[in-house]
Amino acid sequence: MISNQWIEKRRPYWDRLAMLAAECQGRGVRRVGRDELRELALLYRQVANDLSVVRQDGTARSTAHMLNQLLGRTHNIIYSSRKRSFLAIIAFLCKDYPRHFLRLLPYTLTAVALFASGLLLGSILTATRHGFMESFLGPYMVETIRHHQMWTHSIVGMKPQESSRIVTNNLTVTFIAFAAGITAGLGTVWLLFFNGLLMGVIATACQQAHMSRDLWSFVCPHGSLELPAIFIAGGAGLRLARGMLFPGLYNRRDSITLAGRDAVRLVAGIIPMLVIAGTIEGFFSPSGAPAMLKFGVGAALFALLLAWLSSGRTDEQILARTERDAESVTVRFENVPNLT
Repeated sequence: MISNQWIEKRRPYWDRLAMLAAECQGRGVRRVGRDELRELALLYRQVANDLSVVRQDGTARSTAHMLNQLLGRTHNIIYSSRKRSFLAIIAFLCKDYPRHFLRLLPYTLTAVALFASGLLLGSILTATRHGFMESFLGPYMVETIRHHQMWTHSIVGMKPQESSRIVTNNLTVTFIAFAAGITAGLGTVWLLFFNGLLMGVIATACQQAHMSRDLWSFVCPHGSLELPAIFIAGGAGLRLARGMLFPGLYNRRDSITLAGRDAVRLVAGIIPMLVIAGTIEGFFSPSGAPAMLKFGVGAALFALLLAWLSSGRTDEQILARTERDAESVTVRFENVPNLT
């Protein structure tokens, strides 16, 4: 158990780091002296080491949360000052984003569950209640399905224009799913559930008309990226909603700020996915390519997506690396007590 004496000896260094962080946020990093920035970096490593020690004591949770928040502020100051070059964006997508995605994975899984529940309900209602399909889809769509026609023929004749429109529409839907989190999550929940319901009704209607192969060979190539992007955006909206509703040990303003930062980073990574999905939906999905080729392309894209998103390391691995880095750095400040 950590003693109060140890905490009191370490507290001046925590306060000093908090003061330097506030100075950087208030004046800007470029106006802070080099010595202060060097001290900021050294204290950051020390406090990271302190956090690893405090986390071993289950009775010091409030102190652990305080240090974690302080490290988060300092981390943003250190790394936000880097120039955002094209290579930095690539590094974010390849390294940081998969790790960030895994940390917030429960929110994305919740979004998947909401979509799946709507899909299941839509399928059941279409299969068991006569007239539900007509009232939900409208007479034009129902007649199109009954005549064994796909509603995607118009895309083939205007591929460039349709591709651009599809990308814009997909971006709009995903950002609405994210931004709707500001409604305490109600908008996000409804959007995910309704889109699942719509998919369930269409899938069941096409199955009854013996058009399942046509439907899924169209959806599979672009849906392997588009649907996960919508789920991730929905997860971002749910993360934002949780920050609003359950601030925990933070005050509500700080909780919303942290949740918003997490949500924005989560949404940022899906933009390339939507651009690729929209291009495929405009050019390849409605084409006359063999159905097996379309299924193969969809499966390959989904496998690549899983490989990318699962390449991130978990928070525990990050913490272990931070602890190793902190232990490898020799910091020579006067009167710095040993941690052992």
